[in-house]
Amino acid sequence: MSGREIALATVIVMASFVLSGILGLVRQVVLASTFGADRELDAFYAAIRLPETLFVLVAGGALGSAFIPVFSTYLNKDDLKEAWRLASATLTFVALAASLSAIVGYIFAAPLVDYLLLPEANHTTQTLTVELMRIMLVTVVIFGISGLFMAILNSHQHFVGPALAPSMYNIGIILGALFLAPSMGIRGLAWGVVIGASLHLAVQVPVLFRLPNLHLQILANLRTPGVMEVLKLMGPRLIGLMVVQVNFWVNIALASAMVSGSISALQISFALMFTVLGILGQSVGTAVFPSLSALYAQKDETGFQRTFNNALANVLFLSIPAGFGMMILSVPIVRVLFERGKWTSADTAATAWALVFYAVGLMGHAALEILARTYYALHDTWTPVIVGGVAMLLNVVFSLLFVQLFESLGADTFSHGPYAGLALANSLATALESLTLWLWLRRKIPSLNPRPVLQTASRTGLAALGMVGAVFLWLSIGDGFAALLQLIGGLVIGGGSFFTLAFLLKVKEASNLPRMVLARIGKA
Repeated sequence: MSGREIALATVIVMASFVLSGILGLVRQVVLASTFGADRELDAFYAAIRLPETLFVLVAGGALGSAFIPVFSTYLNKDDLKEAWRLASATLTFVALAASLSAIVGYIFAAPLVDYLLLPEANHTTQTLTVELMRIMLVTVVIFGISGLFMAILNSHQHFVGPALAPSMYNIGIILGALFLAPSMGIRGLAWGVVIGASLHLAVQVPVLFRLPNLHLQILANLRTPGVMEVLKLMGPRLIGLMVVQVNFWVNIALASAMVSGSISALQISFALMFTVLGILGQSVGTAVFPSLSALYAQKDETGFQRTFNNALANVLFLSIPAGFGMMILSVPIVRVLFERGKWTSADTAATAWALVFYAVGLMGHAALEILARTYYALHDTWTPVIVGGVAMLLNVVFSLLFVQLFESLGADTFSHGPYAGLALANSLATALESLTLWLWLRRKIPSLNPRPVLQTASRTGLAALGMVGAVFLWLSIGDGFAALLQLIGGLVIGGGSFFTLAFLLKVKEASNLPRMVLARIGKA
């Protein structure tokens, strides 16, 4: 893909991520107003941990990151027969592995919850969590198939269908909360997850069937050319994702010993941060990954470095001010979005408290989306695993230390609980992980010029600090204003001051972005 095509793909994917992000916020609002931050919602967030973990390990990012480079190699050689044999064998393997893991998870759900996931929760919460978990385990198989479809479509430079899939997932959960929960309670929400997974798959099928020379079949043969290479590439990535999942499990286990609602506050604040991450980081990473893989296969070193630097600089330019903005506007953000129905002002304070410390790590998370995919494009899956493993250990250590630190500083109420230490640990560990990967990449590619990225990051940071000062002044003046007015004013003043300062500091992305938007409007 050319630079213009990558930019167009990024815009398409980003628009889809924005839609998914909006629906994700709607989902969180519906869940919060329906259940509030209480025991039932805690049980739901704990229950969905196992299905999501199994999906990620069987057919999530590990499969896509390993499958796309190998599948793309066959496509670039116009060897369509072997390409579709590879896809068929991989699909068969994924379906079998997902089914087996779901069955095992169903059988051992109770001990997993009692001894690993919620060891400090009461028996009622544990029992409810097991029941919800068993309902949602069917999604492992559905997502397994859907995950491979996404990889196939992305390899063909089709981004709309896969990018819309998360939105369909959110719609299913919203439907479950609105129409099933009134009669089925929290169990209706679990069935909404199943509906959402089914929609996630269904939206991709029409696009898949339009691919030229499509030929998928049941092919249970691991000796099919390319399959072992996919599994070889997938192995290290699998370990890396397992490391990430360990952090989620540790967070829930530690939060289960805290006051009821702590898990919900932690999960919803992370979801808010992750929504912004999807728009700013995952969209660029998803769009640029196939091109990085193709440029590496074509041995175009100059194009590879240019594409990488532009992608990393762009996500830093967007994520740095977004992180600062979420920190300073955390209370009005949460209040405007959630404070209705069963959601209380105490729930708002708790979630905003955790959001501050998750927002600190937005830049690190966004950079990681580009850095990790760059290593995968280079067919180097071990380096992210090694660095991620160390980061996981640091995250666990930081979690234990920061929880104790927050408790010693008097943060032991629900509104300002020690769960914020878990958010801070995640942010710090991720930042160190991204920094290490970037420094290691510079050693791996000595000719890689760090100056464009450093210039963008430093100047963007200065502009973001100026933005914080302007928003802080606005919040001081509007202390008694309604939360919605505080938020709107903060966004307008923050956005305006940031782009003005970035333009004055000659951050090239500050002028490139408006130019692209105006050019797109002129063509409309």
